[in-house]
Amino acid sequence: MIGFGQVRHTRLAPVRNAFAYGNYFLLLPMRSLQLHGGGTLAYNRFAPLSFFDTDHGDGRGPEQGGALAWLDALLEKEGIGGASPGSHPDPADGEIWLHCYPRVWGHTFKPVSFWYCHRQDGSLRAIVVEVNNTFGERHCYLLDQPQFGVEQRAAKVFHVSPFAPVEGGYRFRFMVTPDRKRTVARIDFDDASGPLIETSVSGTLEPLTPQAVRRALWRYPAMTLGVVLRIHWQAVKLFVKKAPFFGKPVPPTSFLTR
Repeated sequence: MIGFGQVRHTRLAPVRNAFAYGNYFLLLPMRSLQLHGGGTLAYNRFAPLSFFDTDHGDGRGPEQGGALAWLDALLEKEGIGGASPGSHPDPADGEIWLHCYPRVWGHTFKPVSFWYCHRQDGSLRAIVVEVNNTFGERHCYLLDQPQFGVEQRAAKVFHVSPFAPVEGGYRFRFMVTPDRKRTVARIDFDDASGPLIETSVSGTLEPLTPQAVRRALWRYPAMTLGVVLRIHWQAVKLFVKKAPFFGKPVPPTSFLTR
């Protein structure tokens, strides 16, 4: 599946800054993808629009089971594993849907990706929020027993922006329409003084056809490069507005926050 929509970001304090950009994303059934291949999607091979396993998790390639093997190992360690039948009483042994940016002309940057981990009956068992910063670092937040439309919380432990402290917490909320054609992921950040940043990624889903791929490349010919450029442009605006600046701390020792 491919989703066409918007990224929205609003900083509430101590200076206000807001933006909204049109973009697109992939929503991939990872178990099916590994079994049957990418079809229209260029899977682990160069193309104008493609997906590579090495862009996620611990960077393992397809010969090591790819990103899905990494995720199954992570879930297994956390007592949610579904790769080994019968190993856990309530496993994520159904489809794993990955919401992420693709590679575009070989370039990628994925500020955040969402792994929706389901049971065999199709119900949601867990969500893994995979975050990358512009320093080449990565961290994951595991949301156990989430529900669509219900707020989930996690303490912030990973440096993302020099204009936001590594303290406070995230509020996550994931929504999907009954027909599964529109999805919204909200991540709001609160510091010690209250709500600081509100963000959302939304889109309308459609099959990943050659026509949809051409439309994505025509509308956003260098989307992932544009993501990086816009991050730095917004940083310049915050600097000019004299937003508080926070130095980069040492990354957390654990790759996962639960």
